[in-house]
Amino acid sequence: MTPEIQVTFDAADPGALCAFWCEVLGYQIDAPPPGFETWDAALESFGIPPERRNDASAAHHPDGAGPRLFFQKVPEPKTAKNRVHLDVRAAPGLAGEERMAALEVECERLVAVGAARLERREPAPPLSHGFIVMADPEGNEFCLD
Repeated sequence: MTPEIQVTFDAADPGALCAFWCEVLGYQIDAPPPGFETWDAALESFGIPPERRNDASAAHHPDGAGPRLFFQKVPEPKTAKNRVHLDVRAAPGLAGEERMAALEVECERLVAVGAARLERREPAPPLSHGFIVMADPEGNEFCLD
């Protein structure tokens, strides 16, 4: 069996952060267990009290491409720069001003759904083709690449 990767996010609001990343990546929230129409119905059946029903959320790509994303509630806020970050490949194969223009369009879309623009890095060959540093609604940095 080949191992798979799941990317796990610590979050203050797992449901909202999961919905944000679904919008960014075209992912879908995982379906409730068989026999349940909604997650709320499943959690009610499992005896999970209402105040604990946003302790976790998960999503996947509809075609199975890419890793599963898992969001878990933690009590503490983010306090430091990420040691690992995601690169959202919004302009593969493009270069120069065409690339940066495509990244700017995607940046605008993501800001509209809750991301924050942090910094634009201009192309500096051979190490960088240019990218935009952003943060999700809970401050996790990622790059539009």
